[in-house]
Amino acid sequence: MKRLIVNADDLGLAAGVNRGILEAHERGIVTSASLMVDRPGAAEGAKIARRTPSMSVGLHADLDHRDELTVTAETCDAELARQLAIFEQLVGGRPTHIDSHHHTHRDPRIHAVFVAFADRHELPMREHSVRHVADYYGEQAIGVESLLNLLGRLENGDTELGCHPGYADGLESSYSAPRERELETLTDPRVRERLGELEIELIGWRQL
Repeated sequence: MKRLIVNADDLGLAAGVNRGILEAHERGIVTSASLMVDRPGAAEGAKIARRTPSMSVGLHADLDHRDELTVTAETCDAELARQLAIFEQLVGGRPTHIDSHHHTHRDPRIHAVFVAFADRHELPMREHSVRHVADYYGEQAIGVESLLNLLGRLENGDTELGCHPGYADGLESSYSAPRERELETLTDPRVRERLGELEIELIGWRQL
């Protein structure tokens, strides 16, 4: 049996990203999203989370724009706790999971802190609770054919596929225009058709 979580990172980054993620959920295969609580679109992203119970929403821990000290074991836990508290205040409930912007949780200085934090708060965590596929990223990997091939390689069990759909809308980012191509791919009917052929069940984090 194959079950797939399709998680859109960066909810809350900006209005265009929020709009794209919601569209990718309503018209495409996105089942889950991860909210950045300190970015300009956070309040709107939280509103989307409250109004869209069909989409799992977790905490996208963002240490990139914080002080460098947040990537030390001594201060990382406090920063995660701060962002979790803001998430719960904005959304009005607990996150369905936790992951991190730019995969900061992989940093060997703080990986154990992330794992302990997730376990303590009983939050499923990317690459700790579920196998994660990171191949769907970059200009060469986000077209329909590439995604169809990726789906064909999925292993049995539960897998999370990370993605970044959205509208650029003046977003100042090294990964802005590709978001719109991701959105086109994730909403392409051929993708859902392929999921059916492969008997892959779409789930959100809360269905684990």
